[in-house]
Amino acid sequence: MKRVGITVGIILVVLLGILVALPFLIDANQFRPRLEAELTNALGREVKVGNLKLAILSGSVAADGLSIADDPAFSRAPFVQAKSLKVGVELLPLVLSRKVNVTGLTIDQPEIVLLQTAAGDWNFSKLGAKSAPKAAEVATAGKAGLDLSVKLVKISDGRLSLGKTGGRGKPLLLENLNLELRDFSATSVMPFSLSGKVAGDGQIKIEGKAGPIDTGNVVLTPVQVSLKIAHLDLAASGVVENSVGIAGLVSLDSTAASNGKSLDVSGRVKAEKLKLVKGGSPAKGQVEFDFALAHDLKTGSGLLRRGSIHIGSAVAGLVGVYSTERESTFLKANLSGLNMPVPELAAMLPALNIALPAGSSLDGGTAVVKLAVEGPTNRLIANGSLGISNTRLAGFDLGLKMSVIETLAGIKGGPNTEIQTLSTNLRASQEGGATLQDIKLVVPAIGELSGAGSISPANALDFKMSATVHTSGVMAALGHTAIPFMIQGTASNPMFKPDVKGLAVQELKSVKGDAVKTGLDLLNGFLDKKKK
Repeated sequence: MKRVGITVGIILVVLLGILVALPFLIDANQFRPRLEAELTNALGREVKVGNLKLAILSGSVAADGLSIADDPAFSRAPFVQAKSLKVGVELLPLVLSRKVNVTGLTIDQPEIVLLQTAAGDWNFSKLGAKSAPKAAEVATAGKAGLDLSVKLVKISDGRLSLGKTGGRGKPLLLENLNLELRDFSATSVMPFSLSGKVAGDGQIKIEGKAGPIDTGNVVLTPVQVSLKIAHLDLAASGVVENSVGIAGLVSLDSTAASNGKSLDVSGRVKAEKLKLVKGGSPAKGQVEFDFALAHDLKTGSGLLRRGSIHIGSAVAGLVGVYSTERESTFLKANLSGLNMPVPELAAMLPALNIALPAGSSLDGGTAVVKLAVEGPTNRLIANGSLGISNTRLAGFDLGLKMSVIETLAGIKGGPNTEIQTLSTNLRASQEGGATLQDIKLVVPAIGELSGAGSISPANALDFKMSATVHTSGVMAALGHTAIPFMIQGTASNPMFKPDVKGLAVQELKSVKGDAVKTGLDLLNGFLDKKKK
């Protein structure tokens, strides 16, 4: 028994000695040309690895660095550059036959640069294409065999830059990138997971499966994923250029599936502190957008099959198509909403750079909107109609603002303005500002106001209007006569300036009758006093 123990001990010592000596007996760098050649051949890009070190106990080969060349049509700088590469290997084939069977690849702290051209092509589209003659030459020159079967590919603490060629726009940066790709094979479906952070404390998490790989264009590889994004700052992250004027914090929960030709995506977007036009300020409420779209991977065009915008209890539908041309994405869509609560919509007015008169607010009522939205996504134009019913502009005395008309008509103002109906056709741009035509406003305490005008991006007003008032004063003798006036100033401080003598008086002179003559005399006298 004692001899058995001694024998076992000797065997263990010998084995331990072998394990300690193997790294010195086997020069791992003899496998480097073959490893570089196989990786180059597999990726279709030149791959360089640093000094190799063999770790017997962990069954791995470590490289001091890794570099993968970019598509020469995009850049001469590396597509991937990493601090180190760790290659997991099967120990027995390595020891007994000096054959390297790769079981895992771990890339530590890589810098990855993804670029897209104006035509929509990516610098990784041809990744894996068998078009590297130098790699084939090097592959046949090696002496040791290499069986490349990778069970696990990992990226640890990486940094990914996502941008456009030509240096236009701020690239999207993804920090702390971690990726795991299991059971790698170009001809099978592979599960994977990815996570990372973007500027502004945004977080991205993707889980799914991909494959078989389309070696002609990696973008066309079939994939099924779930994508979650939290607290993405649109401006700070670079997703939207600052010049566009869109900003806010966005979260996304979606699923996507690609068959290699089209990508179907559905999910929900939540936005806070949203700004939609230049000069806008953060909205007070939260906006949610449920959507389903089909995207053509080859043309870059797509169909928004379903879109539902939720602003509190107000709901509007959005459907349309989009396409990519050069560096712009063009949208053509229809927005429609019925019986939407006005106070809910009012929370979005700051995001659209729309101001109410100072100290006022909208109380009650419903709105109907029908708009056609068209143009590049950074210069959208909206055309359509807007209608509001049974609302109150609290804290705003329209009668007092229209003081001359108020006196002439014998009407009395009040602290609030009750609006029975408001309808208009409008045209608004993402640059800010709007033009309004065919305005019809019914205010029971005053009458009917109609006209047209514009609001500048700085909220300056320029409207030509007329008021058909419910008369009981000077104008009573003249009937329900339309009184022209102008609205100037700003949206927060509108100025009402009637032009009664220049237009209305001229029209009244053509009317005969003692009552009319008396009304004209009174009217002229009143206006002369107003001038003084």
